[in-house]
Amino acid sequence: MPFDVDFIGLSGEEIPLEKHCMDTVLITYTLCSIPDVFLALKEMNRVLRPGGRLIFCEHGKAPDENVYRWQERINPVWTKISGGCNLNRPISNLIEESGFKILNLHTFYNSPLKILSYNYRGVAVKG
Repeated sequence: MPFDVDFIGLSGEEIPLEKHCMDTVLITYTLCSIPDVFLALKEMNRVLRPGGRLIFCEHGKAPDENVYRWQERINPVWTKISGGCNLNRPISNLIEESGFKILNLHTFYNSPLKILSYNYRGVAVKG
């Protein structure tokens, strides 16, 4: 079944759309590098209609304390050499703290290089 897709290539902190106009927002590997991640998530929440879905696949803070300590150590340098990417953002917490309710969440390492590869994949709804 065909459907319309609108790609908006701009800053997530200021989405030029009306309030409650979108059914779904899809984000993949972007929350790590958006400077004001809370503002961007609040904008996504704003443009979603009530019950609208946020589909996400992101990398971030690892649950293993030793891995997380390494993420914290290298993040200042990593951010400078990787276009603003942060290794240590707690993605599911950020999503929930921005007014979403996570319906399903799958977390996993997608590579043996654990400091770079802890992933969060799921669906959240506008709270």
